[in-house]
Amino acid sequence: MPITIGFHDIAESGSSGQSTAAGHTTVYTVDRDHLVDCLTEIRATLQAQTVELVGDRDENEEDSVFITADDGRLSTYTILAPVLEQFGWRGHFFITTDWIGLPDFLNEQQIRELDSRGHLIGSHSCSHPRGMWTLSPSVLFREWSESRAHLANVLGHEVDVAAVPAGYYSRRVAEAAAASGYRVLFTSEPTASTSVVGTCRVLGRYTVRRHTSASVVGSIAGGDRWPRWKQATAWAATKTAKRVAGKWYLPLRKVVLDGLAARTQQHGNHA
Repeated sequence: MPITIGFHDIAESGSSGQSTAAGHTTVYTVDRDHLVDCLTEIRATLQAQTVELVGDRDENEEDSVFITADDGRLSTYTILAPVLEQFGWRGHFFITTDWIGLPDFLNEQQIRELDSRGHLIGSHSCSHPRGMWTLSPSVLFREWSESRAHLANVLGHEVDVAAVPAGYYSRRVAEAAAASGYRVLFTSEPTASTSVVGTCRVLGRYTVRRHTSASVVGSIAGGDRWPRWKQATAWAATKTAKRVAGKWYLPLRKVVLDGLAARTQQHGNHA
């Protein structure tokens, strides 16, 4: 079964881990050295699997590992893509089209260059809505179809792969993606199982966070069930919290994360 490893922002090693990209939390910021360690572990544990792009082979890619990056942040161009290429690999880069050209995000020329270097460019919606599963059918369709058209105009060819922003996946989200012409949709659900909604194949992903150890990333890529189960269990709790808290989930989450960061810093000052 294919296993997908998902990244977001990459920081230079030795930095504070802070990202200036709008709306980004440092929990998803991985520094360059840690990225290299993660990819090294993936390579060491692959065995029969190969890191490639979805759709590169006609069969079901059951022995594949995919690497993705969301949002279209500048660091995917300056750090992630070159590091992947050093390993001889290519990645999937999902672009939030309303953010193209903003500070700390990719511009059109950089997106075209990544495409020409063999990386796969996909949609991450137009506006990165916080609760995509709550949108009306017409707004859902517009988020998917307009971002797809925008990227096709930038690249000069069709785009038919996408990733759900912020992990707010539901069948309605996939149905709208299929209606918009996508053939593959990545969610943030930590699963190696795949499904089909309409004409769209739906794949889960295992997300790498700042404190996810490289050995765990390698174990997940190698098919180890225990770390996959742990992430799936945590994700189930998070998904329930999102549904219960609704629009208050992200503000509450930020308060919790800020409190944890402050306590960690205070502990470090007293050590």
